[in-house]
Amino acid sequence: MTGENSAARREDLIFIAKLAEQAERYHEMKDTMKQMVAQDPILTAEERTLLSVAFKNVIGSKRVARRVLSCAEYKECTDSHHLSLVKSQHEQVNRELRQTCDEIGSLLDRSLIPTAVNNEVKVFHLKMKGDYHWYHFEVGGADVKVQQELALFAYATAWDLAKTELGARNPIRLGLALNFSVFYYEIMHDPQRSCSLAKEAFDDAIVELDTVCDEEEYKELTLILQLLRDNIHLWNPDGALECLFKAGAGKCEPSNVIA
Repeated sequence: MTGENSAARREDLIFIAKLAEQAERYHEMKDTMKQMVAQDPILTAEERTLLSVAFKNVIGSKRVARRVLSCAEYKECTDSHHLSLVKSQHEQVNRELRQTCDEIGSLLDRSLIPTAVNNEVKVFHLKMKGDYHWYHFEVGGADVKVQQELALFAYATAWDLAKTELGARNPIRLGLALNFSVFYYEIMHDPQRSCSLAKEAFDDAIVELDTVCDEEEYKELTLILQLLRDNIHLWNPDGALECLFKAGAGKCEPSNVIA
């Protein structure tokens, strides 16, 4: 395929992905973005956003299904036949969720992370890797400990790189700090580390907030900073009693809200 034909093909893929997003056909959007990565794994910011949106929505629907089926298992616990039907559906959704996590994990490990053109892109992809190992961890299974360790390693690697190479108010760095701190709280059960990480990110960024001129960037940053501040308040070790009574409030699940 010539360079001209390749560019035209890529434009077609972008158009199809956007069309699928508008139609809420996220599986098709995901498959289209996989084709784009296969063609050339070096993505533009727009293409990275499309990839993120596609997988986020595919995995999101499966996570909702898991919650619904978990409730159904509880409701049908007195009817053995219905319970077996619900459990069968639950296992099917779990398999699909694991498959989707493995799918994006393979793209990240084999194509996207190795070809990252700069540190910001690498942090973006490492954050995604952490997020999807977290989702995989939620499903449980024989490799649950491995998924936890892989998520922690991806987040920690991304955070070390972000602190040295990205500005304090960089939205990718702040989005990473938000997810990583929640991961420490929810999965590692370490509220002190959670609070410390979130506070570090918040304090470093807040001093630069007044220097932001772009209105959209300002809105994006203030939203993340508000979430960090809410979590700091919740996780503050000095307010341990408050945390016990408010456990589960104000949490932020891993997500690719920052493109």
